[in-house]
Amino acid sequence: MRRVSKITAACIATAALAVTATACGESSTEDTGSSDNSGKLKIGMAYDVGGRGDNSFNDSAARGLDKAKAELGAETKELTAKHGETPADREARLASLAEGGFNPVIGVGFAYKDSIDKVAGKFPKTTFGLVDSVSDAKNVDSIVFTEEQGSYLAGVAAALKSKDGKVGFIGGVDLPLIKKFAAGFEQGVLETNPKASVQIQYLTTGTDLSGFGAPDKGKAAAQGMLDKGIDVIYTAAGGSGAGAIEAVAGKKGTWAIGVDSDQAKDPALSKYASSILTSVVKNVDTGVFELAKSVKDGKPLTGVHTYSLAEDGVSLTTTGDHLKDIQPKLDEAKKKIVDGQIKVRTTT
Repeated sequence: MRRVSKITAACIATAALAVTATACGESSTEDTGSSDNSGKLKIGMAYDVGGRGDNSFNDSAARGLDKAKAELGAETKELTAKHGETPADREARLASLAEGGFNPVIGVGFAYKDSIDKVAGKFPKTTFGLVDSVSDAKNVDSIVFTEEQGSYLAGVAAALKSKDGKVGFIGGVDLPLIKKFAAGFEQGVLETNPKASVQIQYLTTGTDLSGFGAPDKGKAAAQGMLDKGIDVIYTAAGGSGAGAIEAVAGKKGTWAIGVDSDQAKDPALSKYASSILTSVVKNVDTGVFELAKSVKDGKPLTGVHTYSLAEDGVSLTTTGDHLKDIQPKLDEAKKKIVDGQIKVRTTT
């Protein structure tokens, strides 16, 4: 079926990177599926670079997969992309899962869009999931989020917590998706404090996606902002965000804002938790699980499914109670967005 809808969501999601690739450029974290005729739900997951264990975006998708295994009895196979691979590599990864009888086959991240567009047509009986981008193929469920809305709230929080109104945004790559984060954040800051300033910086540009997996670059960018007196830094840069958070934690009186998952609860970042003001989370796990369940139920979801602020598809985490003193103002801003009084931009 083909539909456009907003779906009620729960929990939230992820963003970092820690490459675990084999010599052939991908890794399988679990392979319990086969092309038998048992009728058992078999889910194929194609992660972006970093894969399971990135403590961010991929891990959010992995939580949805784990829930499907626990509640739906699904068998799974997980493959992971590598740095510098070609579109053909992604196509081969998706095709191998479909050929293996996995259904649905899910591509995590916008980088899979072109590959899914091509492969979906070759396997019309397989349902594909595409996270963070939109495909026109009839057998694809496009799982997207209103990142700009969650980022707007992060901007409100940053403006209220900053001592001098100097805040920063670090994006992994200057792609339209990441610019949505920047646009919402900047708007939230300036509409809360018109006298504030927002410095926006991207780690890489164009087709160079290494900005999503370079903690050293994230740390250097954050340090540069801190040296300029910026005291709140929001980073949407995958694994590079860990470096930015580390830098912020090294300077007393400053705040980091995480992304995609509750990074204050990330074991790898736990020692910096007191410096993480909040995280803007995305419900990737819910999208993955709902797609899996729809296939198991024989009514596979297709079309575009937008997980928005209204359904908690995006939200701010409250770990550490750092937002307690400004929560009423955040609630007010959220209500205005949901009611349509505030239109959040998707470009700066």
